[in-house]
Amino acid sequence: MVQKRLSDSVADDIMSMIAIEKRFLPGDKLPNEIELSEELNISRTTLREAIRILVTNGVLEIRRGKGTYVKEDIDVNNIESLGFLADAKVNAKDMYEIRLIIEPEAAFYATIRASDTELQRILDYGIQIEQKIKLGEDRTDVERKFHRSIVKATHNEFMEKLMPVIYQAIDKGVILSKKKELAIKDTINDHKMIMEFMKNRNPEGAKSAMKIHILHAMKELGIE
Repeated sequence: MVQKRLSDSVADDIMSMIAIEKRFLPGDKLPNEIELSEELNISRTTLREAIRILVTNGVLEIRRGKGTYVKEDIDVNNIESLGFLADAKVNAKDMYEIRLIIEPEAAFYATIRASDTELQRILDYGIQIEQKIKLGEDRTDVERKFHRSIVKATHNEFMEKLMPVIYQAIDKGVILSKKKELAIKDTINDHKMIMEFMKNRNPEGAKSAMKIHILHAMKELGIE
C-alpha cells in the first residue's frame, strides 16, 4: 500500500474537524499556525502544505493579513464527496478492531453514567434506525447519532474524540449491509439487545451486546 504523505493525512484531519466534528463551520477562522501545528503535533511547513491542499480543493481560503477560514459557501454535508475522508484508505479491519476496543466499554460506562434524558435519546435513535430499515431509507446519519449518543453518555471527552474513526467504520458497514438481508436483521436484533440492557441499567449486558453487534458486522464484512 502506498504510504500517504503526511500533509495529506493532516488535510484529512482538518477535514474531519470540519465535516465530522463540526468544530469549524463555514466562515469560521482556523486557529493560527502555531496553535494548530502544536495541536496536530506537526511542523508548520507540513501544516502549510495541508492547508494548500484544502485551499486548492475549495474547502479553505486564506484572507491576506487575517488568517485561514473555512469557505462561506461550502456545503458541509457533502464535503466528504471531495474524497479526503473516503480516500483515507483506512483499513476496514483496523477500524472495526478499534470499534471492538472502544464501543463495548463505551456502552458499559454509558449505561452507568447516562442521565435519563441521554438514555431516552439513545433509545429514540435506536427506534429511528429500525424504522428507516423497515422503510428502506438511508440510516447512515441516524446510525451515527445512535453510536455517538452512547459515546457522549460516557461523559469522557477523549472517547468523543475517537468518533471520526467510528463514523468511517459505521458508514462502511451501512453501505455493505444494504446488500445483505442477514446483516440488516442482525442490526435490528443487536440494537434491540443493546437498548434493552441499557434501559435496564445493566452495564455488563450492554457491553456484551455491543461486542456481539460489532462482531456480527465484522463477520458480514468478512474481516473477523
